[in-house]
Amino acid sequence: MAITITFGIQKGGCGKSTTAGILSYLLHQDGFRVLSIDMDSQGNLTELLSAQPSNEFIGKSVLEAMQQTDVKTYLQPISKQWNLLPANNFLATFARWIYTGKTYQGDHVPFNGNPSLILDELLNQVRDDYDFIIIDTPPSLSEQTTNALCASEYVAVMFECSNWCYSAVPNFMSSIESANSFGSRDTKMIGILRTMNDVRRSDAKAFNELIAEDYPDDVFKTIITRKAPVGRLSLYGFTDNAELKAGLDQYNHFYKELISRVQDQRD
Repeated sequence: MAITITFGIQKGGCGKSTTAGILSYLLHQDGFRVLSIDMDSQGNLTELLSAQPSNEFIGKSVLEAMQQTDVKTYLQPISKQWNLLPANNFLATFARWIYTGKTYQGDHVPFNGNPSLILDELLNQVRDDYDFIIIDTPPSLSEQTTNALCASEYVAVMFECSNWCYSAVPNFMSSIESANSFGSRDTKMIGILRTMNDVRRSDAKAFNELIAEDYPDDVFKTIITRKAPVGRLSLYGFTDNAELKAGLDQYNHFYKELISRVQDQRD
C-alpha cells in the first residue's frame, strides 16, 4: 500500500511544488511506483511534471476525480509507473462544490459525507497501485489543504527562512494535529525542510537557526539554497535538461533523509 506524503505550509513561495516534483522524480528514478497529486489551483506541479499549461487539463483534473469519485479516469501518465493527478484554476471552486453541490460547469453534483476526507476516500481506489503518493498543496489552510493532510500518513513542512513563514509554522502544525485527530491516516509531521535559503542574507541564517532551536528533532539537516538551475527547472523540466544534475544535487541529500525517516517510522 502506498505511503502518502504531503508538502505544505500556508504561505506562498516556499518551494512546495518544486520539492514535490523533485521528490516524485527521485522516487521514480529509484524504481518506485509514484502518483503525484496537485491540490493547488495554480497548477504549478501539473505544469512542472507534464510540461503543459494547467488549463490543458480542464475537465480532466483532480477536481473532476473528486466530484465523480473516480480517480483512475483522470490519471495522466508522466512516465512508466509514474502518474499525475493534475489541477487547474477551477480547483478554486472545490469548496463551493462541497457546500452547494454546484460545479464550475453549472451542473449539480451533490456531495454527502465528510468534507475533509474526500481525497482520502478517493485514493483508496488506487493505494495498492503505488509505492508513494506525493501531494502538493496551496499556500492556504483551505479545503484542498485539509483534504491533502487527512489523506496523508506524513507531512513535510516547508520553511522559507523569513519572519512570515516562521509565524505560519505553529498554525500549520495545528492543522496537522487536527488531521491526525479527525482523519484515519494517523497523520504526523515527518520533518521541517528549510528551503529557498539566500546565503547572502544574515536574517535568513538567523531564521534557519531559530527554527532549528524551536524544533531541534524535526528539522532536516539539509538546507535548500537558492540556485539558478532549480529556479529554471520550471522552464527546462526533467527531460533533456543540461542543468538537471546541478539542480537536484542538494535535493538528493534531503531525499535520503526523508526516506530514512519514513523507514524508521514504519519499522
